Amino acid sequence: MTVLGCIADDFTGATDLAGLLARSGVRVSLRMGIPDEAPSDTAPFEVIALKCRTAPVADAVAECRHALDWLKQAGAERFFWKYCSTFDSTAEGNIGPVAEALMADLDAKQTMYCPAFPENGRAIFMGNLFVGEQPLAESPMKDHPLTPMRDSNLMRLLAPQVSGPVGLANRLTVARGADALRERLSELEGAGVAHVVIDAVADDDLYTIAAACRDMPLMTGGSAVAMPLPDLYVRDGVLSADAEKAVRPDLPEKTIILSGSCSAMTRAQVSAYSVNAPSYRLDAFDLEKRGIGPVLTWLSKQDLSKAPLIYATAEPDQVRKAQEAFGGPQVGAMIEDALAELAQAAFSAGARRFVVAGGETSGAVTQALGVTRLDIGQEIAPGVPWTYTESEGEKIALTLKSGNFGKEEFFADALAVLEDQ
Repeated sequence: MTVLGCIADDFTGATDLAGLLARSGVRVSLRMGIPDEAPSDTAPFEVIALKCRTAPVADAVAECRHALDWLKQAGAERFFWKYCSTFDSTAEGNIGPVAEALMADLDAKQTMYCPAFPENGRAIFMGNLFVGEQPLAESPMKDHPLTPMRDSNLMRLLAPQVSGPVGLANRLTVARGADALRERLSELEGAGVAHVVIDAVADDDLYTIAAACRDMPLMTGGSAVAMPLPDLYVRDGVLSADAEKAVRPDLPEKTIILSGSCSAMTRAQVSAYSVNAPSYRLDAFDLEKRGIGPVLTWLSKQDLSKAPLIYATAEPDQVRKAQEAFGGPQVGAMIEDALAELAQAAFSAGARRFVVAGGETSGAVTQALGVTRLDIGQEIAPGVPWTYTESEGEKIALTLKSGNFGKEEFFADALAVLEDQ
């Protein structure tokens, strides 16, 4: 029986959520896209990874409602809408429109929003989101190529995306405990406030929020606020922690690292790894002029046991030049298609270990490899686990990293963690 059904707006976010839920020992199933078949062999926690963060609003809403229907069929009665801990969105959506659509389908009068992830430096205070010590609008997210975040206040960001009133349950309320937070939510609901941003600056706040909100038909947020839910459901007697941990399959050493993210942390990770490893930079202008042939030739000459890196990761000014020349969506599609083809080429050459950075890139790569379901393994960094699956009948290991997650040594750390399992 599925206790909690989760919908994530990109593939790395889904892996992040699944990894944190799996810390509890409760079985978690991660589906890459909405399954074509009816639910079977379902887990207490079912996570559906979509690729809708920057999709047109109507398409994102339709896809999320379809995912909700599948999760209902799986027996879920509680649901979680997962988006990025930096609240990546535009004035049109997709965070708010999806939340309202799911609320309507669930007949929910109110939901909450908490993208905080203190373990990764994301905190909310008086409704303002911080990345480390920087307000969101002063962080590198202000230059995100698809969703530049130019305001730090979550109520102001959310209000244009929804039709209902937006309110705040601030840190002073959260500090008084779950009962006080429930009272605040009830008070806001009585005043007609359908969308409530909740402050969180430490892990203890997440437990308070989860305890207060766990019976809501729909919770929304980053992955961290869902992390306490398994323990709470076990305590409530709703489920038992009886899952076996995923075991790493025996895999050849051949590895490929693919990076499409242009986040500040991924840029640092690419820089650190490429000093001592073979690497190739994908350039949009070069791809447009010469196609993917040169990099395929380069890849064919590499010793995959040395884990070569192919990256489209670039500085903000380089990204802007490419977008001005070809258009933002076109550049993204060009890079994703190239990295997907390179993943297939690496697989054909014997690669069975894949390290992938960036949400859009992860979606393209997993789809290219025909991956539909993942088992969750050991975490490399908070919110970034190794996962195991099959492609064309061959066992493979994948890690799908959100752009800003991990430390500078992440790529090397990922390989070391896999060897230690």
